[in-house]
Amino acid sequence: VSHQRTDWMSIHGHICHLLIPVLGPQPCFHSEKDRKHGKEQLLRKQESLIAVALSTAQGFVWAGKPLEAIPAALQALRFSSQVFGSGSVQLVPIYLLLAEASTGAGRLRQAAKYLSQAQWIVLQTPDCSAALQSKLHRGLGLFSVAEGNLDQALYHLANDVYLATAEFGLNSVKVSGGYFHMANIFFHQNKMDAANSLYSEV
Repeated sequence: VSHQRTDWMSIHGHICHLLIPVLGPQPCFHSEKDRKHGKEQLLRKQESLIAVALSTAQGFVWAGKPLEAIPAALQALRFSSQVFGSGSVQLVPIYLLLAEASTGAGRLRQAAKYLSQAQWIVLQTPDCSAALQSKLHRGLGLFSVAEGNLDQALYHLANDVYLATAEFGLNSVKVSGGYFHMANIFFHQNKMDAANSLYSEV
C-alpha cells in the first residue's frame, strides 16, 4: 500500500490522463495515410508522457526527494525503451537520473546497475556526443564520492570537465558543475589551494 501511495504521489497522479490514449486500444485505420497519421499521433503522446515523467523525476531530485523521483524516472525509462529501443542513447539521461536518485536514497547497488547500463550504451554508440559522455562521467564521479572513492571521483570529474569544455567551450556554465564537485572533494581533503582555485573558476 505504501509503495502504491508513493507511486501515485510521484508520477501516476501526473500522467494518468496521458496513459489511457497510449495504453488503451488503438483505432483501426483503413488507409495507409490514416495509419501513418495515427502512428505519428501515438508517438507524440508517448513523447509527451516521457517528458512529463522525466521533468517530474528531475523536480523530485532537485527538491531532495530521491525516493519519490524513482517511480517517475522508471515510467520515463519504460516508455522511452518502447519508443527508442532498449539500447538507445535517449535512455542514458534517464539511467543517470535513476542512478542519482538511487544514490540519494542510499541504494548504491541499484545505482551502480543504472550507471553500468548508461556506460554500456555510451560505449556501444561510437558517435555519442561529448555532452552526453560528460554527463556520464559526472554521474560516475558523484557515485564514486558516495562510495568514498575520492581519487576515482576526481578522475571522472576531470573527464567531465574535459568533455564539457570540448563540447561547449572553456567559459561555458556547463563546465562549472564538474569544477564545483572537484572543488568540494579538495575542500574535503583539506587541499585548500586547489579547492579555492576551482571555486574561483566556478
